[in-house]
Amino acid sequence: MKMMPDVGRFQCGVAALIYHPPTQTYLLLQRARKLEYGYGQWECVTGRVNQGESFETALHREVLEEIGVRVQVDFIIGTTRFYRGDPTPDNELLGVKYACTIDDRDAITISEEHSAIRWLTASQVSELLPADHWLTRTIERAELMRNALPPALIEHFRATGFETD
Repeated sequence: MKMMPDVGRFQCGVAALIYHPPTQTYLLLQRARKLEYGYGQWECVTGRVNQGESFETALHREVLEEIGVRVQVDFIIGTTRFYRGDPTPDNELLGVKYACTIDDRDAITISEEHSAIRWLTASQVSELLPADHWLTRTIERAELMRNALPPALIEHFRATGFETD
């Protein structure tokens, strides 16, 4: 008899790559030492989806929890699959990366999850992080998509969101 793989033993997550159009910069947050995974690393807003929560609801909740503001969701950058630590089913995470914008970058208040923030252009990020870092690749893709997508389509996404149910 053929063994079936474990089903449903992964976590779901979201990432909000936050862009400030007037300065053409992205928000990077440094993970605090108190966190059990990846302290000291640079990231965008990230978090897990709670049971019964949609991806977009989780995205807005995580942004409010981590930086205390609301953002506009412009488009989906892509998806991700990785392990938060050892490669075990309990540490597997599947996620959706969203491109977001913010009007007032000075309104941000970081939570205890982060120890520092930086607003950097895409080229400054590539100087700070290695080329193969997930955030470098995410920003490269966001830049490509932001330049290729018609503004009317981004406005449509902002108005309607991405949930189809």
